Amino acid sequence: MTRKSTMVIAIASVSGGGKTTIASCLKGKLPNSKTIYFDDYDIDGPKDIIKWIDNGCNPDDWDLSPLIRDIKQLFAESRDYIILDFPFAYLHSNTSNFIDFAVFIDTPLDIALARRINRDFKSGSAQDIILDLDNYVAKGRRGYLNMLDTTKPNSDLIVDGTLPTFEVADIITREVVNIG
Repeated sequence: MTRKSTMVIAIASVSGGGKTTIASCLKGKLPNSKTIYFDDYDIDGPKDIIKWIDNGCNPDDWDLSPLIRDIKQLFAESRDYIILDFPFAYLHSNTSNFIDFAVFIDTPLDIALARRINRDFKSGSAQDIILDLDNYVAKGRRGYLNMLDTTKPNSDLIVDGTLPTFEVADIITREVVNIG
């Protein structure tokens, strides 16, 4: 099977926007598929994310060699679909040539923040949550806004992140099947 017979779908959103949930859901809808989760990798990249954002946030500053190795391995396995839970869509020069279809889940920032707090602080203290919110207001929100300015417009499909998970997955699945 050649590279062109495997469709690579990149799912992006802000943190808490639903990319991992949707990528997992798509795996059950798309036959002979495998999902790669960006957060499963210990990727070398900028140590200070805010400084990286302030300096133009070049996605190529991240060494995606381990992720690229796994994508190539999945091509060798003759998968029909590779689903990437991946924040950069087409923006990283070393992965853009692998991606056939980029999706951005457009989740309002307040909902994404609430989801992230719920996910990351289930057993955290109120003080931990307050510190995280203070960081978001002072610095972190810039990263979210940057994704809306860069990743979102560089995606093939933008899906409303307030829709139920099954609807988002159905919309993406329909688009993917129509392309294929």
